[in-house]
Amino acid sequence: MPKPKARDLSVGEMAKRAGVAVSTLHFYEAEGLIESWRTDANHRRYDRRELRRVAVIRVAQQMGIPLSEIREMLAALPRTRPVGKAEWQQVSEGWRDRIDARIRRLEQLRDELEGCIGCGCLSLESCPLYNPSDRCGADGPGPRRWIDKLTKDEA
Repeated sequence: MPKPKARDLSVGEMAKRAGVAVSTLHFYEAEGLIESWRTDANHRRYDRRELRRVAVIRVAQQMGIPLSEIREMLAALPRTRPVGKAEWQQVSEGWRDRIDARIRRLEQLRDELEGCIGCGCLSLESCPLYNPSDRCGADGPGPRRWIDKLTKDEA
């Protein structure tokens, strides 16, 4: 078991410095996004480097990036030493294409939203967002969602 270092943070200190609730830290840890260790008294302690990981997680979540993608990105970064600039650039480039795809989808939504905003039904022949050419109408009444090319490109 590691010995506490003067720079290590308690769970309360970590939460305060990161600007999140203690429960959020516990959740991130349970999801494998950050790590802590336990003292002999069974108290959680965090290396200060985990602050940067929490900051990345929060920003990525605000951009709508799923936790699975955040976990994948963080897994490529070293844990035993500070992240170098070249390492960060390599990992962040992996997100560039995903972010660009999201931007394209949001722009499409913005540009096509007016034609659909008042209908309340996604099975209209003219719905360019979710049901081009009324493909879902053949599946029966009620709203249906068609997975179009943009959604498939994301996978």
